[in-house]
Amino acid sequence: MALVIDCHSRELLGWHLSRSGKPKTAESALEQALIARFGTLGRVPAPFLLRSDNGLVFTSRSFTALVRSYGLRQEFITPHSPEQNGLVERVIRTLKEQCVHRHRFESLQHASCLIGDWIHFYDHRRPHQALGMRTPAEAFALAA
Repeated sequence: MALVIDCHSRELLGWHLSRSGKPKTAESALEQALIARFGTLGRVPAPFLLRSDNGLVFTSRSFTALVRSYGLRQEFITPHSPEQNGLVERVIRTLKEQCVHRHRFESLQHASCLIGDWIHFYDHRRPHQALGMRTPAEAFALAA
């Protein structure tokens, strides 16, 4: 699974679940995030930093070329330092605890449906202590 999160609002902007860890998984999540935040695909209107770990999907030629084509700046955490990507690591842990470990998925489609429902809940109904008990959607609306 690849996730794209807005580090300010903690909103999960894009995600993609697949059976393989191919660059297309990360590319789909990135494009979904760009559409969610900017309403379209194309060069971003302002400087935008994309931070990730050093996984093969994020360092692949196709993914790094896609990042550049949208005018994004890519930054990698220090190898073997997941704490530098703590926000995403924590979201993944919460997703596992509150959704993945509570279900027996019958198919990839079933998993995608339930995870999608959880992500909608996370963004629109689940208050976050770090956001003053606002949801990520509320935090983004206040910042906009």
